[in-house]
Amino acid sequence: MATTAEPRPVAPSAVALHREGWLARNARTVEMVARREIIRFTRMPARIVTGLAQPILFLVVLGAGIDSITGSSAAGGVDYQQYILPGVLAMSVLFSAFFSSVSIVWDREFGFMREMLVAPVSRTGLVLGKLLGSSLVAVGQGIILLVAAPIIGIDLTVLDFVAVFALMVLLAFSLTAFGILIASRMHRMESFQMVMSLVINPLLFLSGAIFPIDNLPGWLSVATRLNPVTYGVDPIRRVMIPGVDPLTISGWTVPIWFDVLVVLIVGVLCLTFAVRSFRRTE
Repeated sequence: MATTAEPRPVAPSAVALHREGWLARNARTVEMVARREIIRFTRMPARIVTGLAQPILFLVVLGAGIDSITGSSAAGGVDYQQYILPGVLAMSVLFSAFFSSVSIVWDREFGFMREMLVAPVSRTGLVLGKLLGSSLVAVGQGIILLVAAPIIGIDLTVLDFVAVFALMVLLAFSLTAFGILIASRMHRMESFQMVMSLVINPLLFLSGAIFPIDNLPGWLSVATRLNPVTYGVDPIRRVMIPGVDPLTISGWTVPIWFDVLVVLIVGVLCLTFAVRSFRRTE
């Protein structure tokens, strides 16, 4: 009686090994792109200096100048230099996040990005690596500026420092994702620089980073409430200066959890659209 040969069993770990290889490959991609961004930053002393110089000038020169003229009346009873410090932190994160996105256009223009896009790795991994590296750089610059807090009379507890750090991480994530989204649609350095200059200033000056936004004209007040950076500056300021006036919308006091939710949603949306943009064929 002839016997029927049993089918050769397939190793149950084959699919798992394939999956593990894919995950490991993309994890290395994220790590490599993030490390490349950090190395690029540390090898550009001019970028480090300029990234810190402008926020410090705002804090020292603008802050001291306006404070000497108006005193505490310019910021609702709070010393103006103390009031502006959270905005300076947000400014540092904003500038660093957008300038980090310039390298995407540079890499695309000079070939590195094309090589990465044809490599057997997920384009999501490329975006996440860029997001991770740029966010770390942005947060690092913000932490350096926190040294000025005790100098101008702001005393932070350990919990305050942890809260400010977490809020800066969230803001850096959202702004970096926004910068990556813009850079993903640009193919020339000149175009990105023009768009960046048109985007950064409104985001900064309509966020409450430099001046209070409570008594602005109607249309300007609406613009500040539509600016996502406003919801990044407000919780940082409320943690650092407990007595400061909170953000309000039509008389409603915005809770910190709402600020966090807005910044998080904007970041997730920008990241989603950036990944979709990178997945398109070059």
